[in-house]
Amino acid sequence: MFEAGGGRIGNYTHCSWYAPGTGTFFGGEGASPAFGESGREERVAELRVETVIPEGRIRGAVVALRLAHPYEEPAYDVYPFLDQ
Repeated sequence: MFEAGGGRIGNYTHCSWYAPGTGTFFGGEGASPAFGESGREERVAELRVETVIPEGRIRGAVVALRLAHPYEEPAYDVYPFLDQ
């Protein structure tokens, strides 16, 4: 995501925030989870990553995230930053 233009604040690059947590999921029929197996609830140690991305680069950053992430369906949120 940094290569796609994310994580830039002023004269700094690769800016982000990480927080550890536990992700849970239940892979249904046809799922191929990267960790665990379908048909049972799984708990996986994960890191939540937050960074800033200019509005015009969000699509490219999401594509980069999805290509780099091992999960079939990585969870992500995009929040607008209103500078008032």
